[in-house]
Amino acid sequence: MNNKREGKPELLVPASSLEVLKTAVIFGADAVYIGGEAFGLRAKAKNFSPEDMAEGIAFAHAHNVKVYVTANILAHNGDLEGARRYFEELKALKPDALIISDPGMFMIAKEICPEIEIHISTQANNTNYQTYRFWWQQGAKRVVSARELSLAEIRQIRDNIPQEMEIESFIHGAMCISYSGRCLLSSYFTGRDANRGACTHPCRWKYAVVEEQRPGEYFPVYENERGTYIFNSKDLCMIEHVPEIVAAGIDSFKIEGRMKTALYVACVARTYRKAIDDFFESEEKYRANMEWYRAEIAKCTYRQFTTGFYFGKPDENTQIYDSNTYVNESVYLGMVDLVDERGFAKFEQKNKFCVGDVIEIMKPDGRNVSAKVLSMYNEDGEAVESCPHSKQVLYAKLSEQVEKYDIMRTEAGKNAD
Repeated sequence: MNNKREGKPELLVPASSLEVLKTAVIFGADAVYIGGEAFGLRAKAKNFSPEDMAEGIAFAHAHNVKVYVTANILAHNGDLEGARRYFEELKALKPDALIISDPGMFMIAKEICPEIEIHISTQANNTNYQTYRFWWQQGAKRVVSARELSLAEIRQIRDNIPQEMEIESFIHGAMCISYSGRCLLSSYFTGRDANRGACTHPCRWKYAVVEEQRPGEYFPVYENERGTYIFNSKDLCMIEHVPEIVAAGIDSFKIEGRMKTALYVACVARTYRKAIDDFFESEEKYRANMEWYRAEIAKCTYRQFTTGFYFGKPDENTQIYDSNTYVNESVYLGMVDLVDERGFAKFEQKNKFCVGDVIEIMKPDGRNVSAKVLSMYNEDGEAVESCPHSKQVLYAKLSEQVEKYDIMRTEAGKNAD
């Protein structure tokens, strides 16, 4: 059965900071999800102060983009009074929805700000249509499906819940070795609780077996002289399967990555934006542009790709046993903050490049433009040959026209000293 919904699905993109939120909005998001300074599951992300959150919500709404705020920790008693105060703050800021997993947090949010939609986080382990019905009866507008569901299971959920209820599912980004994120490794090894936002990602660490009577003698778990990364999953990528996820009846296509850079967010948002738009114009156009999608999505940092559980249980090829490093084909140089009256691009430097280098200008409309760096100046107007200092504010004259919010990048290893 085809459960395709009316209209295009929402493209929901993560934002770790105000800069990244603006990037997501400009590069094609229909909605962004962000975390405040507490009660979200990305404590190591930069996250948003109340002031930044207010500015971000205003910026997004001015561009007809929604903002959802995460408050999806599994709360302890000591969290509840703080949560009450936090929801009072959010009530004044007026985000479009709250993302919550804990029933206690859900009840407080309903009490304090009943006018704000509540979406149920994947952290709540939503794996069947009765769970969806339960949350609908409690007043939730949307439920985020567990990553462990197949498209066939999601289609069955769609057939057994109210038509007005929305399904949100991850389509791209990191996977977790524990059931929908409920991992105890971080808490056990380091005392930092993943379910309260402090995960240290021990699933990416290198492991070996030690027999109790043979301390210091390490046995590889997998036949590899470098040890093994037995918990390390590939990253989810569904760019080649937009028709199937549309047909499953999913309302919101969610990108994982609230700790990612502006370059990553721009690259993923722009690629999925074009893929969705192309598919809704015609499936032939979507198929014809597949090589472009593949090439662009490969320019993001990733750990190799998988389709996760969507087409059945993953096989052994879903794990990466020999490395925990990212594939990184592009280097983020900076975003254009403004173009002055001289035509110079003002930017904050993210990685080093030099006068004479050929870089790539990544534009929100899908174009990639090669440009030579003709000259650079610091804030004092002094000419510089390179920008070696991270976060230095500079002005660059490029051989091609640039606009505010264009992103400058280069191939990894290119123009290196």
